[in-house]
Amino acid sequence: MEYRGRYEIFDFTKIKRYPVSKRPNKVNIRDLMNPEEILKKPLSYDTEDLKTLAKSMVDAKKRGLPIIWASGAHIIKNGMGPILIDLAKEGMIDILGVNGAFTIHDFELALLGETSENVPNALQKGEFGFAYETGRYLNRAISVGDELLLGYGETLGRFLSGELYIGENVEFKYSEYSVIYNFYKLGIPLTVHVAVGDDIHHMHPEFNGRAIGGTSGRDFGIFASYITKLIDGGICILTGSAVIMVEVYLKAFSMAANIGMVPNDIITADFDLRPVNLQDVNDDHTYTYYFRDIKSIVTRVPQSFNGKGYYIEGNHLDTVTSLYKLIKEML
Repeated sequence: MEYRGRYEIFDFTKIKRYPVSKRPNKVNIRDLMNPEEILKKPLSYDTEDLKTLAKSMVDAKKRGLPIIWASGAHIIKNGMGPILIDLAKEGMIDILGVNGAFTIHDFELALLGETSENVPNALQKGEFGFAYETGRYLNRAISVGDELLLGYGETLGRFLSGELYIGENVEFKYSEYSVIYNFYKLGIPLTVHVAVGDDIHHMHPEFNGRAIGGTSGRDFGIFASYITKLIDGGICILTGSAVIMVEVYLKAFSMAANIGMVPNDIITADFDLRPVNLQDVNDDHTYTYYFRDIKSIVTRVPQSFNGKGYYIEGNHLDTVTSLYKLIKEML
């Protein structure tokens, strides 16, 4: 990354890396959930709000209204990628917006069949995030995608599908398990929204901030275009990503309203672990006020656009799997 300014900058070429095959990982493709097994089990999370949300999503599909999903990375690390893939195949997701970490774990699963390094162990050795292949391949793909004026998600979709060449051959033995790959093959946008310096491949010599900003910026435009489709109603889901995807949602809603494509009669839902009192969300003397996902997704956005917001409190392993089972049964 070239720099011609007046200040001292870190020399990325000094970074020492190691083959990703030598890194112990906490998640393996054997840990991924089997959607068929989920459907055989009783609901592990059963509330009226969740049932109402599932019914609203199925009704939205029948009416041709958008179902927009945004997510952080833990849904992948918890093995729920197959759920997202199956919902997409059922037409229950029109666009998926994710943070950078989501794509890293999904990418590594496609490449290695494993992901999620032991951060505390690697950090003290100066090895956290420095697997050679992850940093090199992601950065080179993003640079090529930027040259082609593509979005971040489409770039990775083409890469995993063998349609984008980065100057060296890369084999993805486990692409069938990848959310990125499957969404690309289905023609469903997967948009990636990053903060520079937030992801492990930003620490590598191939890091190209201009390319990351360009591809992610185009994805923001794609995501915002889907928010403009909510003028007659629709669904907006958030699973994790308590800051980045919350803010992407918020700005995209404001953009839609600004150009006269005002969302109306929408339903929003935030899936998270934290116990909260929703009555405190507007009181800046309480900690709930500072949880942006709750303040924006559950209250501000639906209140602004004649909608209804839900907070689904619990572990994704229970809440998201139960939502999936309810939707499949209703379909």
